[in-house]
Amino acid sequence: MVSIMDYFDEVSSALSKLKKHNTKIDLVVEKILEVYKNNLKILVAGNGGSNADGLHFVGELVCTFVNRNRKPISAIELSSSQPEITAWSNDFSYKTFLERKIEAHGNNGDIAIFLSTSGGDYNDDSTINLLKACQKAKEKNIFTISLIGKTGGLLKDISDLFILVENDVTSIIQECHMSILHKICYGIEKKIQHV
Repeated sequence: MVSIMDYFDEVSSALSKLKKHNTKIDLVVEKILEVYKNNLKILVAGNGGSNADGLHFVGELVCTFVNRNRKPISAIELSSSQPEITAWSNDFSYKTFLERKIEAHGNNGDIAIFLSTSGGDYNDDSTINLLKACQKAKEKNIFTISLIGKTGGLLKDISDLFILVENDVTSIIQECHMSILHKICYGIEKKIQHV
């Protein structure tokens, strides 16, 4: 566990390591701009704090980040409907809820972005929903991107593109994920006027 006195130093160190992912982040920006040009959509999913980060990111895409004059980017956070989550989980299983949402909303050419501090495995009930959703996305020819932490888990292996935060502390990984998402927003809005 990180001591409270060293927390900001740990965050700063983790953020500085993200610079090596600039090329991957630029690729994510280009992929999103391609979706924007073709009137397709971004699907975003995560659990817990990663769900909240996904909602935040979708808000930036649909509404605005800094450019108040741009058109909206079509984006959906897949875990934001409590009636859908509870209905599917009650009648079937939470493990397959996100897979069902990909099946409902995902189309060829869309992008799916998965946020997970661990990257998950099939023995971890808390992330199996993301793994199943990622597999469903790939079946539907949806480009899959994962923002992950720790060792990257299975999402690292099954995603088309991944960005790994090299840290074991959940909160630090989430702060880095949010910084990555904000950098993606900056990149999009810098280039969107030329699309």
